[in-house]
Amino acid sequence: MSLTKTFLVLVVLIVCGSTAFGGGYQINEHGARSLAMGGAFVAQASDGSAMFFNPAGLAFQKGFKVYLGTTVIMPSSTFKAGSKETKMVDQTFTPINVYASYAFDNGLTVGIGVYNPYGLGTEWPIDWDGRQMSVKTDLQTFYINPTVAYKFSDQLSIGVGVSYVTGKVTLRQRVATFKQLTPIPPSPVPPPGDKDGTVDLDGTGNAINFNFGLLYKPTADLSIGASYRSLTKLEFEGNAKFTDMGGLAAPINFFPGGTGKTALPMPSNIFFGIAYNITRDFTVEGDIQFVGWSAYDQLKLDMTPGPTYPAAGITTPLQGPSTSVKNWENAYLIRLGGEYRMEKLALRAGFIYDKTPQPDAVVEPMLPDANRIEFTVGLGYEITKSVRADVAYQMISFADRDGKIAYSAAAKYYPVTSVTGTYSNSANLFAFNLGFNF
Repeated sequence: MSLTKTFLVLVVLIVCGSTAFGGGYQINEHGARSLAMGGAFVAQASDGSAMFFNPAGLAFQKGFKVYLGTTVIMPSSTFKAGSKETKMVDQTFTPINVYASYAFDNGLTVGIGVYNPYGLGTEWPIDWDGRQMSVKTDLQTFYINPTVAYKFSDQLSIGVGVSYVTGKVTLRQRVATFKQLTPIPPSPVPPPGDKDGTVDLDGTGNAINFNFGLLYKPTADLSIGASYRSLTKLEFEGNAKFTDMGGLAAPINFFPGGTGKTALPMPSNIFFGIAYNITRDFTVEGDIQFVGWSAYDQLKLDMTPGPTYPAAGITTPLQGPSTSVKNWENAYLIRLGGEYRMEKLALRAGFIYDKTPQPDAVVEPMLPDANRIEFTVGLGYEITKSVRADVAYQMISFADRDGKIAYSAAAKYYPVTSVTGTYSNSANLFAFNLGFNF
């Protein structure tokens, strides 16, 4: 991989490097009850996760409610090129969700939620063939989402929320080096380094997001929901530090590091859902979710230029501003779910089809995305009149996806080796929540 692309790749890794569990780099799992029903929840929105799915649902909830829990996410990924297979390092992630709401007697409900729509990571072996594209990424984000909902009648409600979004990332990548540059300009071609250098980067970002929703119940058994979450550009700023860079660090440091800035779109989302009570105890729902991934058409990096490399044909610094074309496409999710209630026990199941927005040309180890089929099951149990527990399991099966990895002994002077292979991904998710009614 060309060294001129190093910082661009780093910023891509900041925001895309996680093994995400919605198409692209989006996560949609924010409560065990909704997860168990395949996320088909926008027309019910009957617990705290309404703040994510459809804030209008809060208006039909009574009293003071708290709903909190976590999802244990265990991803698996391999890259196979010919007979050689590289397995991603096993990792476990535990994003949280905490919601609290209070309904007044006049139809007004207020609430606040905290959840992690981006908070995972990837880790490949440090010396694998794709190490110059991706080694390790850890990403944490928090949405702090105050919400207001109002019930106009027993049939109609609306809800509005505003989120403060904050994020942090730490990542590591390998970089091709030279042993030394003597004399300068380098002639003959400098020998490649005995080992790659390493770059570590820490970055933070923040933004504001809003969402609103509508819930309409034309009959006692039929419910129709719709919600919208806005496009938000998350501003990231990170500090990079290069080590063991060999001839690229002395006598002149061509990668001094420093600060890089970029903006990444958090795409708009539109949800539609219809829920129906087949019997008093059996509810089914079907949803469709549209995601505006076309907003991710390119990624621009603002980086302070480093020294110009002293070689013929290289007129720009190895470290400096860059632009990468992405051209992602709008995508959608189809969700089906159901719940069957038996006194204190509720049984749930669901299905999701999740279409990837990522074009074939940009499939890479930092985010080897693909179309997904997902199955969910779960149950809820009323421990007391005021306390209930929800648990859920989700299995995600990705379609195999062809992609490339590339590496070089020393970029610009030695040939880049490009390897085509197949990414195979899967994930298991376990969710647990407790709900309290006061």
